[in-house]
Amino acid sequence: MNERLTLKRCQELLRRREVSARDLTQHFLRRIERLEPSVHSFLEWDAADALAQAETADRALADGATHQKQPLLGIPVAIKDNIAVKGQPLRCASRILGDFRSPYDATVVERLRQAGAILLGRLNMDEFAMGSSTENSAFGPTRNPWDLDRTPGGSSGGSAAAVAAEEVPAALGSDTGGSIRQPAAFCGCVGLKPTYGRVSRYGLVAFASSLDQIGPLTATVEDAALLLGVIAGHDPRDATSLPDPALDPDLEGEPGLRGIRLGLPREYFGSGLAPEVEQAVHSAIRHLEGLGAEIREVSLPHTPYALATYYVIATAEASANLARFDGIRYGLRVDGQDPIELYKRTRGRGFGPEVKRRIILGTFVLSSGYYDAYYLRAQKVRTLIRNDFLDAFRRVDLLVTPVTPTPAFRLGEKVSDPLQMYLSDVFTLSCNLAGICGISVPCGFTESPRLPIGLQLLGPPLGEATLLRVAHAYQQTTNWHKERSPLALA
Repeated sequence: MNERLTLKRCQELLRRREVSARDLTQHFLRRIERLEPSVHSFLEWDAADALAQAETADRALADGATHQKQPLLGIPVAIKDNIAVKGQPLRCASRILGDFRSPYDATVVERLRQAGAILLGRLNMDEFAMGSSTENSAFGPTRNPWDLDRTPGGSSGGSAAAVAAEEVPAALGSDTGGSIRQPAAFCGCVGLKPTYGRVSRYGLVAFASSLDQIGPLTATVEDAALLLGVIAGHDPRDATSLPDPALDPDLEGEPGLRGIRLGLPREYFGSGLAPEVEQAVHSAIRHLEGLGAEIREVSLPHTPYALATYYVIATAEASANLARFDGIRYGLRVDGQDPIELYKRTRGRGFGPEVKRRIILGTFVLSSGYYDAYYLRAQKVRTLIRNDFLDAFRRVDLLVTPVTPTPAFRLGEKVSDPLQMYLSDVFTLSCNLAGICGISVPCGFTESPRLPIGLQLLGPPLGEATLLRVAHAYQQTTNWHKERSPLALA
């Protein structure tokens, strides 16, 4: 199979009986075996288990099961390593969890199974989703399929690289400050961060609970809409899950955008933006205007405070969430003479440098005498940032911005400078602070080396239908998403 197998194309081939679920699964397993020494997207895959799932899917297809009831029947999907799959390792790319295996499925995994998906394996990530390059994985970095010397982004770098290398047609990632959208931009695929509460977090190992959200990484917007439709919906096991809001994006018909108002936040187009990225994004904006959209300039005045606000809130929540990894109940245990020494040894050996850095910072901002000065103040600024977005969405339907200031950077380039690494997410993290939805779609390439550039669309809370409609219209009338990485063609 030399063509690109998107979710929709897999559906079509299975429906016509041109391939079996076993054929599809074997095709992707062969690609994984061949490409993994180069890209290192996967931490785990079980070929025998995947083929057994495919046999079950083929029996269901032979019995007349339809894709109306099971839209992913017989189609492989891979899972980021911080999402629970019953019986599989759940390490979050960290050594502190040792050989821990999940005793249950995350809600999104339950829904994938109900939709007939074949769970193909577990994907590499920055340890506990803390990072922007997948270099913080305890098991080694993932490489970008467009240039193996460069990062695929993070923390869902394994998910984006697996899709870009065509090792799998779609993957799940998580997004705390851009961890789906930034890797999607770096790897030339589509990454969707849903509204906070749209998708259940039950079974997602928490980094920052008020920011984390699970979402899809796919080859096309159409595939992202399909996968979101499967995993979204209310879950009583997640206290932050929203009541079942209708999700029925209309992706049919002509791609015209007449009546759609798109806002350009002036704070997102300034110094620090690479010229080729700025040029590609402005070209995409002109294209959207040519489809009938009205372009307006808007302001998000508290944007300059977003990075500091994010790293106070996210690290504070990480400090609290990661306190459970203590060597007592599960995972790595390094004994000591007393409980304090056991904690120190276990956490000192089990956590990597970036996770330790964030725990220390989070503990500091929550400590007596600093809580009001840092954490409480950051929460107040977060409210101002959210209000900026809500005010903007009274004037426009969506916002259009770059995803990242630069294209994918070289592995090792920013490891020794955490601040420069954090700035990779400067255009994405406000979306998480505000709890809104966002998507990254390919919109161009740099000239030399040839690297993907992403366009970000941001929508209001529960605004996924409009977000997907506009992103799909852009893809219907451009060819950037049809470009295939060198590794995919190898």
